[in-house]
Amino acid sequence: MQMLNNDKATLAAPSTPSRVRHQRQFNLLRWFSLVSLVIITSVAVGLGYVSTAFVVNESVERDAMLTAQFIQAMAHAEVRHAQIAPGVTMGDLLDPRMDDQYPNVDAAVAAAARIEFLDHVEHLPDTLLANVYAHDRTVVWSTNPQLIGKKIEADDDLDESFESRVPVSSSYHKADEDRDEQKFLREPNYLFIENYIPMFNSDGSKVVSMVEVYKEPQDLVRRIQRGYVLIWGSTAIGGVLVYLGLFWIVRRGANMLASQQTQLIASETFVALGEMSSAVAHSLRNPLATIRSSAELAHDVASVPAQKNIDDIISQVDRMSRWVRELLVSLRPVHDDAEAVDLLAAIDDTRAAFAPQIKRNAVQLQVQTPPTAMVVSQPVLLTQILNSLFSNALEAMPGGGRLSIEVSLLAGGRQLQLLLSDTGKGMSQQQERMVFKPFFTTKQGGLGVGLVLVKRIMERFGGAVSLTSREEEGTRVSLTFNVAGGDHGTQHSGGRG
Repeated sequence: MQMLNNDKATLAAPSTPSRVRHQRQFNLLRWFSLVSLVIITSVAVGLGYVSTAFVVNESVERDAMLTAQFIQAMAHAEVRHAQIAPGVTMGDLLDPRMDDQYPNVDAAVAAAARIEFLDHVEHLPDTLLANVYAHDRTVVWSTNPQLIGKKIEADDDLDESFESRVPVSSSYHKADEDRDEQKFLREPNYLFIENYIPMFNSDGSKVVSMVEVYKEPQDLVRRIQRGYVLIWGSTAIGGVLVYLGLFWIVRRGANMLASQQTQLIASETFVALGEMSSAVAHSLRNPLATIRSSAELAHDVASVPAQKNIDDIISQVDRMSRWVRELLVSLRPVHDDAEAVDLLAAIDDTRAAFAPQIKRNAVQLQVQTPPTAMVVSQPVLLTQILNSLFSNALEAMPGGGRLSIEVSLLAGGRQLQLLLSDTGKGMSQQQERMVFKPFFTTKQGGLGVGLVLVKRIMERFGGAVSLTSREEEGTRVSLTFNVAGGDHGTQHSGGRG
């Protein structure tokens, strides 16, 4: 029964990581791109629509007000010019059928004043059609003779203008062939403005007649079209600039969040494995030292065939000891106590430490450096970096090859670059992308912390590391250091190899 329970637990355990793997992460950049695009487009379209409507309405109302003021002024001027008796307005005289209702006004004088006024109305600029309505909605005069005498019924705009007391009512729209009063002599090209100008009695209490003017002001139409282009163009450009600015900010924030999340995951990985790895590493040091000491003692008294096996034991113990040291160093916090370090001296020390392995592997070493190279780092950590890179390069060339080291001053003189190249077996593109991931290794039995530690140390002191590799061609590692001081030599010398 216990075994059955254990089997069930073993089968159930992988389900949680599987669910976690299939959880989709919230893509901030994608959702912002879509949502902000919809919102900014909606706002831009709304602002453009409101702005264009406001400009057109204001322009039409302004033009209508000027037309109304002109007609009213002409009406008062003609009444005064004809010396018509007080109490009678041009609005009273526009209906010829009502001439006998004003005995104190000579019919011929009234007709002359009316004809003069209507002539001014007929010759208004940009006029498509002009009508004069009596109080009973009958067309008593029109620039289109076919409309004279017709009675317009069921015209809400006309009725509203007669009932209201506003100086002018205006609207703009396309031609409507179904309305009887819109019999234009020529069709408008773009739009027309319909103006209802009421003519009041002497005390202004009643609308006695109505002047209707249809206009297509060419200058106004051109200004409206320019306004459309200006408003919609500026709205579109402004919306695009706002979107691009916000997109750049959010993209940068998303990249920072992704970088911080990656660092957090790496930190959590180190923290989670740190205690266990540290405990294991410390526990292994003493047994390894005991094994090595015992092997050395046995080596002195063993036979020749046995000595070879004991040498293998010592070699493997040394390798395990090196892994333990690397693990402990990788788990140790890296501090910001930077100082000026002689990069060339560190290279010489590392080269001397690996001299036996270089000779044993028949590796040709080439070094090209400037006279001096002081960089910002820590001596111990810089040695750790070089040891890791030398070790990786030599292990990639067990049958011989060429290891090249080149140190050069970058443009600007504030950074130094160290290029370390080998002609070993190299890596695939997938392996190259993974080399700086914690605990990833291409070596048999490797620990996978060497290059991770190199990256952490370089970035901690403001430097950088990159790696390129090709299978069967070799690997090239580039280290970029900040120069300590900034006035060091830049001339290359080949004498250090």
